[in-house]
Amino acid sequence: MQRFIDLADFSRDEVQALVALAQRLETSPEPQALAGKVLGLLFMNPSLRTLASFQAGMAKLGGSSFVITPGQGTWQLETRRGVVMNGAAAEHIREGIPVLASYCDALGIRAFAEGTDLATDLAETRFNEMAKLVDKPLINLESAMNHPCQALADWKTLDETSVPRKAKFVLSWVSHPKALPLAVPAATAHMAALRGMEVVVLRPDGFALPDAIMQKVRAAAASAGGSLHETADRAEALDGATVIYAKEWGSTAKYGDEDADKELRRGLKDWCVRNDWFERTATDCRLMHCLPVRRNSAIADEVLDGPRSVVLRQAYNRLPAEMAVLYRLLRKPA
Repeated sequence: MQRFIDLADFSRDEVQALVALAQRLETSPEPQALAGKVLGLLFMNPSLRTLASFQAGMAKLGGSSFVITPGQGTWQLETRRGVVMNGAAAEHIREGIPVLASYCDALGIRAFAEGTDLATDLAETRFNEMAKLVDKPLINLESAMNHPCQALADWKTLDETSVPRKAKFVLSWVSHPKALPLAVPAATAHMAALRGMEVVVLRPDGFALPDAIMQKVRAAAASAGGSLHETADRAEALDGATVIYAKEWGSTAKYGDEDADKELRRGLKDWCVRNDWFERTATDCRLMHCLPVRRNSAIADEVLDGPRSVVLRQAYNRLPAEMAVLYRLLRKPA
């Protein structure tokens, strides 16, 4: 394995093997597996779990890491081609990223969607520009339309909480004060479909996932014997659900239009997961969310602090899942 960019680059069996490796490294640590290896982490956007878990995972495997957050102790990085650099950015990615890659054995990059043009973000334009400059193993720490590390950890969480492969998995839009990227909902729907689940995307009008994302999810479902359905009918979606995966994202109908997006979500405050959402679900239905979460806006305290919530387990599983990725990228065969 040379790159970990998208779960779609791997077969279902290969993803399951990564999950199994994560479990093995969790129960049978290999503290010298990556001794002498260095991981570089470039964060163009904020992070808590991704930043901490990759540093901890590299340390647990015997390696080391460095973190670059442009503009915070380092030069700001320009990403645009052909621009006259007479603003705040002092260095271009075309020099900066190859330099960083030369200092490490693998590089992780986080670069969110720019959120102004849907076609540009769907094409992963910003992340791909940077990926072309890396000649080392590369990890997607979250891009415009993908978060494979979160998806891998979520797969592990589903397995260890005994959620059946064919169970009903509802990815539900929930309320947030502002538009958020599509990376997690896109990766989550794809992950659940590749696992073979009955995937339902529940969202209000104006927040449908783009066709390109849905086509990718349908292809994964077809390959794994799963299914995909999209609806704005909450009762229909939640009926018999085994998992509610709550996630916020911006309007796709008004993508890049902050005022129009805000107007759309103004009347959607009831899209906050409360106990009454579970009246028609399976009795053992789980609540998932990638974090960070706005309490009592996206999910009520009563649910987040209740027995259905596995959000802290999801967050913990980022560590072993990413250790498995690092192991596959950097461990030389004996």
